[in-house]
Amino acid sequence: MCVIFNPAARGDKARRWRAQLNRLRAEAALRPTARPGAARHLAAQAVREGFDVVVAAGGDGTINEVLNGLGDTPDGFARARLGILPLGTTNVLARELGLPRSLPRAWEAILAGRERRLDLPWAEWHETAGPERRYFAQMAGAGLDARAIEAVSWPLKKCLGQLAYVVAGLRALNRPAPSITLAGDHRSEVGELVLLGNGRFYGGPFRLFPSADPTDGLLDVCVFPRAGWLTVLRCAPGLLLRRQLPTGPVRRLRMSRLTLSSPEAVPFELDGELAGRLPVTFGLLPRTLRVAVP
Repeated sequence: MCVIFNPAARGDKARRWRAQLNRLRAEAALRPTARPGAARHLAAQAVREGFDVVVAAGGDGTINEVLNGLGDTPDGFARARLGILPLGTTNVLARELGLPRSLPRAWEAILAGRERRLDLPWAEWHETAGPERRYFAQMAGAGLDARAIEAVSWPLKKCLGQLAYVVAGLRALNRPAPSITLAGDHRSEVGELVLLGNGRFYGGPFRLFPSADPTDGLLDVCVFPRAGWLTVLRCAPGLLLRRQLPTGPVRRLRMSRLTLSSPEAVPFELDGELAGRLPVTFGLLPRTLRVAVP
């Protein structure tokens, strides 16, 4: 096994993780990252070196980098299983899979050797240097949520945890919301915010996609025709009290492939990390990602 982690990570979980490093040295190769994006390169190198399990010790952003590293190598997803030690703020994929929050128990789950095969969503778009393709595990979004992620600072995230994204989102509401067009699977919709899920959870404990199944070959989609203060006021009670969206302000779809576009430079995010600007096309590879589970 190879464990990829950020040695400069801050927070209580990171401190507890560093206290256990000596124990793990006897059971796995430890590969610290030196800069943002390094986890992707380390994961690709681990597959080339023949590791059977590549462990992402971090949050959803670290997991995203590691699974993209697996995808950077030929047959990487067939050759290596993804392990997860949830050290992040929200840990959405770990919550979806029912992984233990305790680091020792999460490590024991990886050692047990059981796996689950999940659909692997991907996104394709164009950057200045050319076409870009990236995988994601659990969630994506375009519009207000990506603008909030763009605005979150580390001090705010450290102080408020996942509520930092709510605060940044409220600030983003003061800016105009561009129109986003969704097209795919012989249908189209227009809205100001589009969220995609490969599982039930989005942004932490919120079940935005209650019927989602990460093994059914489909992405669950929420389209908000409006993403302003009125929509927030209509959605807030359900999210805060029941961790779910009300039915009125959102249109729900299930699609295997779709494209999002806009006449303006609308940002989108993958697994809670800012990725690029529209247009972007989404699809998935059925039951491709092998994940270690309890």
